[in-house]
Amino acid sequence: MGKILQSAGVLLLLPAVVSWLYHETLTGIYAGVGGGLLVVGTLLSWRLPKNKGILIKEGLFIVGLSWFLLSVFGALPLVLSGEIPRFADAFFEIVSGFTTTGATVLPDIDSLSHASLFWRSFTHWVGGMGILVFTVAFIPLVSGRTMHILKAEMPGPIVDKLASKTKVAAQILYLLYAALSVLQMVLLVIGGMPFFDSLLNTFATAGTGGFTMNNAGIIGYHSAYIEGVLTVFMILFGVNFSLLYLVAIGRGRTVLKNEEFRWYLGIIAVAVVMITASIMKLYGSLGTAFRYAVFQVASIITTTGFVTADYDQWPMFSQTILLLLMFIGASAGSTGGGIKVSRIVMVAKSGVKEIKRMLHPHGVITVDFEGVPVKAKTLNNIHSYLFLYALVFCGALLVLSLENLDFHTAFSAVATTINNVGPGFNQVGPMKNFGGLTDLSKYTLSFTMLAGRLEIFPVLLLFSKYFWQE
Repeated sequence: MGKILQSAGVLLLLPAVVSWLYHETLTGIYAGVGGGLLVVGTLLSWRLPKNKGILIKEGLFIVGLSWFLLSVFGALPLVLSGEIPRFADAFFEIVSGFTTTGATVLPDIDSLSHASLFWRSFTHWVGGMGILVFTVAFIPLVSGRTMHILKAEMPGPIVDKLASKTKVAAQILYLLYAALSVLQMVLLVIGGMPFFDSLLNTFATAGTGGFTMNNAGIIGYHSAYIEGVLTVFMILFGVNFSLLYLVAIGRGRTVLKNEEFRWYLGIIAVAVVMITASIMKLYGSLGTAFRYAVFQVASIITTTGFVTADYDQWPMFSQTILLLLMFIGASAGSTGGGIKVSRIVMVAKSGVKEIKRMLHPHGVITVDFEGVPVKAKTLNNIHSYLFLYALVFCGALLVLSLENLDFHTAFSAVATTINNVGPGFNQVGPMKNFGGLTDLSKYTLSFTMLAGRLEIFPVLLLFSKYFWQE
């Protein structure tokens, strides 16, 4: 925990540098909070424990508690600066940043300083791959056995090992992540986007977060080229990073054989075709309808949350498709949220298997994924995850119902936060924000964002009595 707080302290020094470069008055605030975390982290990690191993239970504890503390400390500069004076709002905003949700409570983003704009977008980039993965990759830890941390923080039912050592695997992940981020930023600059805008929009795309740096958002650039670049990179960052690694080492043909990847692209293609046909009358041309459809589909299924159209005004058929895409989400092992394509496919195949078993009770029927039978342990884990997911979803929906919101608003608010998407529908739609909700609802949705990003188990286990027993 001390090493993780040290990491957060170092990261908070970056917006302090931005504030200094732009001659703003927040340098001391960001440097003070960052320096404080460095001191506390150093004190906590001063003495080495006798037992240096990290077991499953300890890995889950570290991940769950770290993300909560990072959100609390990350919100402090926004409160101390007065830019988001209420802690409930600042906490919601930073949780939304770290979990790469992109939901905001701010009615006027243009009023924020460069330092705070940088910090809220940078939390996307850090949270997308995971600050604990960053810590494992670049900071010496007391234990080499840190795979349980990586498994608890990386999204998806199966964590692929890119290398024999966890530290090396984490470094490979961040190298790929950084390389794609630099490439996207360069392409945005070439398209005429200012450097600072390109940097922040790259943070938001890479982390599939969706925070924008002005009130107009992506719409304000009025550029089909920029939208095209963002669309391509949103889809790329929604792909399992293990597959991107295979492409980087020249094994691209293997990627095309990956079942989840084919399902992922297939879902995107079908959704784009259906929505394009549905909204073509609104825009008067096939090209314009396709441009808006493909951007919104890529943004929603990867849970990025950028918008270039007010889909609240689209036909209910198109809105329903987007709502379903929120739940499906991106690929396992990507920076995207949602249930994940692989889980959806395996659960669907599991359902088909049960139907076949009813018809052929004595037959040997397996659930195959990626060409091999899925272990019963993996399927049980997925079913447990979906049950807890539904439990958290229903509980949050009950809390929001206390506000007497319309059902479309309340349901989409929970759906978009637990799946780390960003905008919902109606009162929390793409052209509105979450600022009008009560503090109770904001804290509830902050919880669903954390639960969704960490895939339920690390967060819920903190509240379990069994977790605290020897």
